[in-house]
Amino acid sequence: MLANHFQNGIETARLVWSRIPNSDESQLLDDAVGILKKNDGGGVESLDYEVIENFAYREEQALRGKLYVSYLLVVKWFFALLIGICTGLAAVLINIAVENFAGWKFSVTFDIIQKSYIAGFVVYVLINLALVFSSVYIITQFAPAAAGSGIPEIKGYLNGVDTHGILLFRTLVGKIFGSIGSVGGGLALGKEGPLVHTGACIASLLGQGGSTKYHINSRWFQVFRSDRDRRDLVTCGCAAGVAAAFRAPVGGVLFALEEVTSWWRSQLMWRVFFTSAVVAVVVRAAMGWCKSGKCGHFGSGGFIIWDISDGQEDYSFAELFPMAIIGVIGGLLGALFNQLTLYITTWRRNHLHKKGNRVKIIEACVVSILTSAISFGLPLLRKCSPCPDSDPTSGIECPRPPGMYGNYVNFFCSKDNEYNDLATIFFNTQDDAIRNLFSAKTINEYSSQSLLTFLVMFYALAVVTFGTAVPAGQFVPGIMIGSTYGRLVGMFVVKYYRKLNIEEGTYALLGAASFLGGSMRITVSLCVIMVEISNNLKFLPLIMLVLLISKAVGDAFNEGIYEEQAQLRGIPLLESRPKYEMRNMTAKEACGSGRVVSFPRVVKVSDVVSILRSNKHNGFPVIDHTRSGEPLVIGLVLRSHLLVILQSKVDFQHSPLPSDSRGGGRSIRHDSGEFAKPVSSKGICIDDINLSSDDLEMYIDLAPFLNPSPYIVPEDMSLTKVYNLFRQLGLRHLFVVPRPSRVLGLITRKDLLIEDKENVNTLELQSTSVRIGHQYKRLTTRNTDVERPLLNGLLQNQIPD
Repeated sequence: MLANHFQNGIETARLVWSRIPNSDESQLLDDAVGILKKNDGGGVESLDYEVIENFAYREEQALRGKLYVSYLLVVKWFFALLIGICTGLAAVLINIAVENFAGWKFSVTFDIIQKSYIAGFVVYVLINLALVFSSVYIITQFAPAAAGSGIPEIKGYLNGVDTHGILLFRTLVGKIFGSIGSVGGGLALGKEGPLVHTGACIASLLGQGGSTKYHINSRWFQVFRSDRDRRDLVTCGCAAGVAAAFRAPVGGVLFALEEVTSWWRSQLMWRVFFTSAVVAVVVRAAMGWCKSGKCGHFGSGGFIIWDISDGQEDYSFAELFPMAIIGVIGGLLGALFNQLTLYITTWRRNHLHKKGNRVKIIEACVVSILTSAISFGLPLLRKCSPCPDSDPTSGIECPRPPGMYGNYVNFFCSKDNEYNDLATIFFNTQDDAIRNLFSAKTINEYSSQSLLTFLVMFYALAVVTFGTAVPAGQFVPGIMIGSTYGRLVGMFVVKYYRKLNIEEGTYALLGAASFLGGSMRITVSLCVIMVEISNNLKFLPLIMLVLLISKAVGDAFNEGIYEEQAQLRGIPLLESRPKYEMRNMTAKEACGSGRVVSFPRVVKVSDVVSILRSNKHNGFPVIDHTRSGEPLVIGLVLRSHLLVILQSKVDFQHSPLPSDSRGGGRSIRHDSGEFAKPVSSKGICIDDINLSSDDLEMYIDLAPFLNPSPYIVPEDMSLTKVYNLFRQLGLRHLFVVPRPSRVLGLITRKDLLIEDKENVNTLELQSTSVRIGHQYKRLTTRNTDVERPLLNGLLQNQIPD
């Protein structure tokens, strides 16, 4: 009975929630089509993470010895080192610039306020407006792909979807300088999401040797040309971005594992961990250098670490209930935030941004003026409070000196020993405001009216600001929102329990974790990040509690913010879990009724050009016929490979008959790197290839260029199983064939356990437990008939003539 009531409550909540305006499927399809039409049709494209084992690849692998494999391993670690250093330096640049702009802005404003409030207000608004204008101008005119946080696009890239322009050099430049302008301009957004995108751009550019368009490239770095290798580098860059943003190296590794990447392996874990550690060292060195006063207004707020180790030492079980309430509030407010931002972003894209870049610039400037007016004007509505009795051991000064970071801001107060609690939050950088909300030994610093006013206004500003044409992260705004209502709950707990060891800053930390969990739906990595930035391991069970509750509550209404934004941008993400409806569908049903476009093994050049012009498919089955005339699929050829063949023309032949059945010498005419599409361009287009009439009458033997071993599933396999196979292997194409009528062999785990001895001729199979000289004897003792053909094939390749 209780379960039925709970289920009815959930259904009622879903029904009420569905009445909030949302973008329907047709609108999302229109948005996706709009993105695909941008950039000359290069908006969204799948990536080739599968290894194409054509003859060129196999010959190249055969020529590579153990020395070359060791060289590649060393290069990968060297690239991980470079990614960590460059991402750390980019974070240092952004933090120092933001802190200096903010420190200079507050110092000038405080000086002018002493003479004229109106003049101080005008100067404050103009400085913020100039910074925001510089940011939105860079984005709209130079790097449109740098708008937003970039995490949905990077998550799509690591899921197998390439959105054009997200990893270019100009995107990196726009992300760095755009973040400085937008965050320094006081908008309700953060620099943490853009830092993840920045790290990914740095990793991609290093992997391809730089940017050829801007003549910043080196052939020494052009080692990894495949999408598979770039994926590993981009994963390292994402982890480095989080580590640089929060000074949380372990959290960066877990964030890349949990939230961003869709494919993982143990070797990659080591390199990602090494990259994050390098970032931590770079940031730590930069902080030590800045302590000598060489960084201008730069203070400890520039690099996030909100140390509350001197706060509440322990907690009682009676406090678990209000902490659980914080989790519920975080789930509700986080889900509402996702829904409101989705609705406003959809409206903005359909009505504002379609009118051009001028409207985007005006919109960002209007939001900047509105934010400045609220942050400057609302503190005047609050009366100043007298400073509390100072505690020499706390190190907190009241009021703080003008233009410095810290608690107790004297904002337009009549007496010197007074402070404005609302200005302490508003008239600060976001990092410093969060540090004030987290601070211990500051009970009764804020009034409930001030916290509630700030919560409502900043929540609304964060919703409106999200989606403007500037680099925008949601980590720090989410932490500010959550820490505000968390501190509110902490104030009531202090009054109710009347215990002296309860700190409001502890509840602010839990509130921040709950809102991020309710909005982003991250658990493990976010838990570690919050522990690292708070420097207090005692709160780990409490953070886990509020994260689990907030995520469960948020999942009852909608998906996480990154999934919602990826869907809005038309990025076809494959989530970790297939839809329930797929259980009743088969692979054949998922193929639809569309006719498969295929090539014969030997194809006429004119037919290739005609097929490539008539469709946008990126993979084509290659069909050959047996002696009995039965069609046989011999492999898969990619569109990019066909374009390379047409452009080079060296593989054209006059005869319509197949060449050497093993590929002959054709495969050595191309290096495997020639078939790799540059990440900084759209690659070759069919319209860019000029072919004469004589060329169109010639033929191409596709056997040396196709992938002879594509992944194949039977037609009656459940779509759930197909989905898991497709996503876990990072595939782009998957063949669906009729169920085979004959079994050639059966591979078990034991057949895959191969020991590589020092001598190649002593290759040993664990399943047979004998060396080459005794394998034939062992074969006669095996009882499984299905395994015998497989071993026969192995023996044919291993026993010398």
